[in-house]
Amino acid sequence: MKVIVLGAGIIGVATAWHLLEQGHEVTVVDRQKDAALETSFANGAQISVCFCEPWANAGAPLKVAKWLLRDDSPLLFRPRLEPAQWIWGLSFLKECTTAAFERNVEQLVQLGRYSHAALKDVVGQTGIEYNRLERGILHFFSSQKDFDNGVEAARIMQSHGVDRRILDHDQVLEIEPALAGFQGRVYGGTYTPSDESGDARVFTQKLATLCEERGATFLYEHDIIGLDKVGDGIESVRICSRLTQQLRTLHADAFVNALASYAPALMKPLGEFLNIYPAKGYSATLKLKKPQAASVVSLLDDTRKLAISRLGDHVRIAGTAELSGFNLDLDGATARTRCQSLVKRYEELFPGVADHSEPNFWTGLRPSTPSNIPYIGRSKTAKNLWVNAGHGTLGWTHGAGSGKAVAELMAGRRPHIDFGFYNA
Repeated sequence: MKVIVLGAGIIGVATAWHLLEQGHEVTVVDRQKDAALETSFANGAQISVCFCEPWANAGAPLKVAKWLLRDDSPLLFRPRLEPAQWIWGLSFLKECTTAAFERNVEQLVQLGRYSHAALKDVVGQTGIEYNRLERGILHFFSSQKDFDNGVEAARIMQSHGVDRRILDHDQVLEIEPALAGFQGRVYGGTYTPSDESGDARVFTQKLATLCEERGATFLYEHDIIGLDKVGDGIESVRICSRLTQQLRTLHADAFVNALASYAPALMKPLGEFLNIYPAKGYSATLKLKKPQAASVVSLLDDTRKLAISRLGDHVRIAGTAELSGFNLDLDGATARTRCQSLVKRYEELFPGVADHSEPNFWTGLRPSTPSNIPYIGRSKTAKNLWVNAGHGTLGWTHGAGSGKAVAELMAGRRPHIDFGFYNA
């Protein structure tokens, strides 16, 4: 088949790779100059199969209420006169039950394991290097209350077969000695040895290059105008070059919507609703002044809800979520506060280790569903249109497997995974 993939982030490029593996002719369209220049560009760098709890849980509404007025809060909700935001918010509240949490955890764990295996297969086949560290993820707690809550969460994940180990203060420092300077405020932690970290942008761009070498066409700097439906299928997609303003119509046998937070807009004219809302996240990438004193295990700071990952001679600090529409501002007061809080926290944890003069701040829109379960499957309104979107903070974790799953579904095969595929 001739397949057009819309979107060149980790999800779109992984989908293209697996479609090529099955012998299809693939074209990828993206508005940026290269692959992985939006949500996949500077994320938290963690492959967190074992740290995949949904945001929605029984305690979430109270936490969000406490954080409403804080510009530096882990989750910031800015009410807007926007139906999509309120629909998403009400749906989120419906997911804040123990039963829903258990159901969603099970699906995320299943998808994570499938995806991790797919990622390892791709890396083994291609030899792609992307500052990969297979040292697990260490989640540390700065108060006894938070540690007690973390132990409870670990027990829940263990019940789903996840290897999340509970550590006391000394065991935390044994795994990551660089936290010794902060040790008076480390009450314990949890550790998942099978998790890992690496640079999603580097991986995605190298995989895109390999796709091109295998015959895929990448149309960068092209806006996607819309899909043309004829009968019960999509006949073509209309695109426009950002350089020449030339309009083009591309025909194909099948289409994949991998447009992350922009996926719903493509589906709306077809009468199909995807409950995906952008959660604005931030990161800072700092050059290390003292690499020998920096952490090498990927970390989760429970107090600030931050991910900290080593990327060669740099460190990436990422986190926070802001539900404020399609806002990519980095210059406003709120954005500056949230960016500076990343650097400030790293300095508290590792004083004098990083160079703060060029923090390389970044922001991106995580395509989030209320349940954190992505849409992976066939469109409800067009038989040859497929959806691969809504991965939230787990796009890097679930990317390789999501791409493989879509390719399998398009071939008429159900992937070997206990997961609720969209419109199955």
